[in-house]
Amino acid sequence: MNYALLIDNLTNPALLFFALGILAVRLKSDLEIPPNSSKFISLYLLFSIGFKGGQELTHSHFTMTIIWSVLFGIAIACIIPLYTFFILKRKLNIEDAGAVAAAYGSVSAVTFVTASSFLDIQQISFNGHMVAVMALMEAPAIVIRVILIRMYGQKKDGSAKIKNIMSHSFTNGSVLLILGSLVIGLLASDQQALGIKPFTTDIFKGFLAIFLLDMGIVSGRNLNDFFKNGKLMALFAIIIPLVNGCVVALLSSIITSDIGDRFIFAVLAASASYIAVPAAMKIAAPKANPGIFLPMALAITFPFNITIGLPVYLSLINAF
Repeated sequence: MNYALLIDNLTNPALLFFALGILAVRLKSDLEIPPNSSKFISLYLLFSIGFKGGQELTHSHFTMTIIWSVLFGIAIACIIPLYTFFILKRKLNIEDAGAVAAAYGSVSAVTFVTASSFLDIQQISFNGHMVAVMALMEAPAIVIRVILIRMYGQKKDGSAKIKNIMSHSFTNGSVLLILGSLVIGLLASDQQALGIKPFTTDIFKGFLAIFLLDMGIVSGRNLNDFFKNGKLMALFAIIIPLVNGCVVALLSSIITSDIGDRFIFAVLAASASYIAVPAAMKIAAPKANPGIFLPMALAITFPFNITIGLPVYLSLINAF
């Protein structure tokens, strides 16, 4: 059953385009995405993710359970990049440590969809507001990453005052775009959102495929950096998601008793972003090496979660 889910997701065209990008580099092809086009696609993905997340929030009737769920999700998205950054910066440079921490602090929409299918097979439901929680968990890790880089990635010349750091973090282009798009999506009516649906939704998967092709090319050019720390990074990409997922599976009982919602919380905590964060890093941290964090998220954490992680988290929730 889990192997069927694995095969279905690993044959997803978007992921295969990522593999094509790596293959193109290995074959020494001249295939590449023009830099200006690549930046536009990154901006589009952030805009679309933020806007659709805001739309999901408009469909939620706020209760205390929803409010606590949102706060719990945001707390997870802030704590994970903080503690992982301090683990990683002992082995990686500040830019790469921040990028990996942001990827693991943020969430994977594809893993979320896979988890939804897994729950359907188990005949377990979850509440609709968890989609909004997922959307709100995209941005905090990016903000935390920008703050950490500003604090630790420059000389202590007085320019790293907390006021300056916070100001730069929230006015950073990628952060401002995803948060601003979320607010706009929240304010827009269904009819207004329908007017731009062909742009925000219908072409999303196509742009995602081109984006992952570009990320595959960039990753292929920098894979040596991943293999240099390969054993350490591979262990991190398995152990950290497993720890995050198991801890949140247990702690989520404080927020809700709903098995489906607790499972989704665990999956979100265990997942790693390979869409929003790479798109943001391309703008906010061009020096960060996607040849490190993208293979970790796509080639290790993603398949680990959907084959081993999902049943582990659900078993833990049922046991406690």
